[in-house]
Amino acid sequence: MTTKILDFKVFCFEAYKAHHKLKGWQAMDLFKKYNVFDYLESFYDVLHTTGRDYLIEDIDIYINSRRTNS
Repeated sequence: MTTKILDFKVFCFEAYKAHHKLKGWQAMDLFKKYNVFDYLESFYDVLHTTGRDYLIEDIDIYINSRRTNS
């Protein structure tokens, strides 16, 4: 994994955590349970060109789609 991708994952995590007013462990539980880090890495080429608000909304959509399919 490149540093750019790692930095992107950290940015997304911190932005999501702050937006939803989650504690670090709460955000990490969600990201691990729904494989958000893998998703972010898989679609890095497209997602890294979007803005913070779009990323948060996209992560919400991704998690919610996983919840309904569980």
